[in-house]
Amino acid sequence: MYKYILESAGNINWMALFALLTFLFVFVTAAVLVFRKNSEQLRHVAGLPLEDDFENINSEQ
Repeated sequence: MYKYILESAGNINWMALFALLTFLFVFVTAAVLVFRKNSEQLRHVAGLPLEDDFENINSEQ
């Protein structure tokens, strides 16, 4: 059935269709992974640039 619908559509750019489907797959996967993350872990990662651990980094080297 889908074969006949696609054939009647005329000249379809298959590479563009493949790129669109790939983008949608990556976007949906990323959205699912973000919403499944633990909120406490997200708060920790969000605050990392604001932490002042410069002294600890220099003392370890």
